[in-house]
Amino acid sequence: MSLAFNEPARAGSRVPSMDLPDIAGLPLHPLIVHALVVLLPLTAIALVLGAIVPAARRRLGAVTPLAALLVLALVPVTILAGEDLKETVGPLPAVEHHESLGRMLPPWAVALFVVAVAQWGWHRFRTSRPDAEPRRGDRVISAVLAVAAVIVAAGSTVMIVLIGEAGARSVWG
Repeated sequence: MSLAFNEPARAGSRVPSMDLPDIAGLPLHPLIVHALVVLLPLTAIALVLGAIVPAARRRLGAVTPLAALLVLALVPVTILAGEDLKETVGPLPAVEHHESLGRMLPPWAVALFVVAVAQWGWHRFRTSRPDAEPRRGDRVISAVLAVAAVIVAAGSTVMIVLIGEAGARSVWG
């Protein structure tokens, strides 16, 4: 059985075909997915390191929020490419499960970006001097950002693992 990508949407389908390009005959979805599967956990690690290791935070600087922005941009593109691929393979139960899990990732990507920007902004622009004794409010905000970083990093990483596992099962299972 040969599958042709970028076919027009079938009658009654929920989403019209996006007619996304393929690269060297491969559909776009699995190619983008691999970038997301690598970038999201690396961004999550950078976020947690930035929250608990001041030297890492200084070295990373704006890299963490920029990486989180890239993750945020890749998520909807990956979802659209997945919808396009689903039009080709059809509504198989394993594909439906993978899709339902994939639709849970955007809020995590938004949270990852928001916490990364908040953490970077707080430590970059706060008014207290780095050599001065931190005020109680500074310590509370830093602790809240650290807890949020750990929760968002863990949640988004677990989510990407679950989505990837379901995707692999839909292909190989």
